[in-house]
Amino acid sequence: MQPNPNEISNETIRVHIWVKGRVQAVGFRAHVEYHSLQIGVLGWVRNLNHDTVETVAEGTREQIDQFIEMVKTGPSASRVDEAIIEYEPTTGHLNGFSVKHSV
Repeated sequence: MQPNPNEISNETIRVHIWVKGRVQAVGFRAHVEYHSLQIGVLGWVRNLNHDTVETVAEGTREQIDQFIEMVKTGPSASRVDEAIIEYEPTTGHLNGFSVKHSV
């Protein structure tokens, strides 16, 4: 029996992304937060070190695809040199979308 395409597209998935490049002091986290709220994903974003931002999001496949493209593009002042993308099991523990304190 083939799965219903609507059920697949509404399934919640989770993505964990690390972006490297000119991604700090350019409004990157605010950009991700703003657009994540527009897309409707749940999650968070934070700085890791001088050239890396980490973000996690949960949403439908369509929402996560939009989220990944938005993160890989970044705001106009940024430059994304590398994006490491990993899919993880959903936790269901995310509420809204927030900027976390830097590590």
